Amino acid sequence: MLLESDVGHVRVLTLNRPAQRNALNTELSRALFGALERADADDEVRVVVLTGTDPAFCAGVDLKEAALRAGTTFSRLEAGGVTRSSRMRTPIIGAINGATYTGGLEIALGCDFLIASEQASFGDTHARVGVLPGGGMTARLPGGVGLRNARMLSMTGNAIDARTAERLGLVTEVVPHETLMERAMELAQSIAETDPATMQALKRMYAEGSATTLGEALAIELDIARSVTPDFAGLAARRDAVMQRNRAQLPDR
Repeated sequence: MLLESDVGHVRVLTLNRPAQRNALNTELSRALFGALERADADDEVRVVVLTGTDPAFCAGVDLKEAALRAGTTFSRLEAGGVTRSSRMRTPIIGAINGATYTGGLEIALGCDFLIASEQASFGDTHARVGVLPGGGMTARLPGGVGLRNARMLSMTGNAIDARTAERLGLVTEVVPHETLMERAMELAQSIAETDPATMQALKRMYAEGSATTLGEALAIELDIARSVTPDFAGLAARRDAVMQRNRAQLPDR
């Protein structure tokens, strides 16, 4: 469900539910949370690379499971695995290999930067399936694509391809699919060569430089999300329909 491997000082974590497009059920969310916690506490780990098993990076929270968990809110399901990437003291690179939607996009936004395969696509379908984001979407997406583009993505639920994501500033680089991990590891090794204390201090500078604004945005998002208790019945089917529509709109490869 979650694959872990080490290459020198680089910890590679791979979301591995390919038949479910790596959607986060309880087991995978807990596994991801635990793996990121362990990596962050391990002084031998200087960089984390997070990716998914093809064909997707992560389709978000598994709404089919959520529908069966009466009384469990969407924000509580997200609170572990989805938000943990953003709280790393260790640098984390997102190697985005495919579709990255909703909660999956929130995980990606928690990474320090993203390298994308040409096959990657990105979308925020929260509103389309009748829930509100609780994993940092409205706080972090504007920093990646600008406020108006962030509103457009969240309000329409439309997906963008990798090249558009690069143009908007969401990803730093787009590479051929078969070279994605090679490039991500190359960048990770460059980071791993730096003194860990220096790198962690540098990351802290970037994080705390906008902490007040980000903290306020996160608090606002969570307060609003928690005021709404969604009915999960039918959400999975609606999410799948939106993703299918988005795939049909993206250019053929």
